[in-house]
Amino acid sequence: MTLVLLCAFAFLAGLIDSVAGGGGLIQLPALLILLPELPIAMRLGTNKGASVAGTTAAMLTYLRRVRLDWRRLLPTALLAGVGSWGGAHVVSRLDDDVLRPFMLGLLIAVGLYTLRQKNFGVAGRTLFGPRLQTLAFLAIGLVIGFYDGFFGPGTGSFLIFAGVKLLGFDLLHASATAKVINVATNIAALAFFIPARQVLWSVALPMAACNMLGGVVGARLALQRGNRFVRVVFLVVLAGVIVRLAYDLARQSV
Repeated sequence: MTLVLLCAFAFLAGLIDSVAGGGGLIQLPALLILLPELPIAMRLGTNKGASVAGTTAAMLTYLRRVRLDWRRLLPTALLAGVGSWGGAHVVSRLDDDVLRPFMLGLLIAVGLYTLRQKNFGVAGRTLFGPRLQTLAFLAIGLVIGFYDGFFGPGTGSFLIFAGVKLLGFDLLHASATAKVINVATNIAALAFFIPARQVLWSVALPMAACNMLGGVVGARLALQRGNRFVRVVFLVVLAGVIVRLAYDLARQSV
C-alpha cells in the first residue's frame, strides 16, 4: 500500500512539474512521510531516481514544439549539473538532526514564494543587457543547481520564475528551458547518490515509471490549462509537510 501511494504521488508530481514546476513539493514530502525509517539522504536520492524519468519525458515532449537557445542553454545546464553534484555532496554529509531544521526552513521559504506568485507565468522584460544576460543565465543555473542537489522541491518553479522575471522568457520557453536544466541537475545529483548507495531502487523504479507517465500527460496539457490548480496543490502539500516536520522537531526537543 505504501508503494502504491508513492506511485500515485509520483504520477501527480510528474504531471504538475511538467506544467509549472514544483513536482518535488508533492513527491519528496510523500517520501518523507511514508518512509520515515530511511535516512534523509536516501530519501532525497530515491526522489532523484524517480523524478529524473518524468523530467526527461516532459523535456522531450517540449522539445518537439519549442525552439531553445542552445548556445546559452547547454553551458548553463552543464554548470547547473556541477552545482547539483556539489549540493548532493553537501547534503550527504549532514546528520539527519542537523538537516531536518534546514529542510523545514526551505519548505517554508518555498511556500511563501508560491503564495506571492499569484500571476506567475506572464512573460516580462529581461533585467539584463545582452552581455549580462548570458552571465545571469549561468549564475542562475549554478545557484539553482546547487539547491536542486541539496534539497530539490520547487527547483522547476524557481527556474521558470527566473526565466520569466529575470530573463524575459514567455511561460512556454521558460518551462522548456527549466526542463533541460532540471534533467542535467537530476543526472548530476544521481551521479553522486548512486555510487554512495543512497537510492532505494525497489521504490525509485516504480515511482520513476509513474512519474514519467505524469510528465508526458502534464507536458501535453501545459498549453491548454493554467497553473492555478498547481498553486493550490503546492500550498496544501506544503502545509501538511511543514506541520509534520515541525511536529517531529518539537517531539525531539521534548
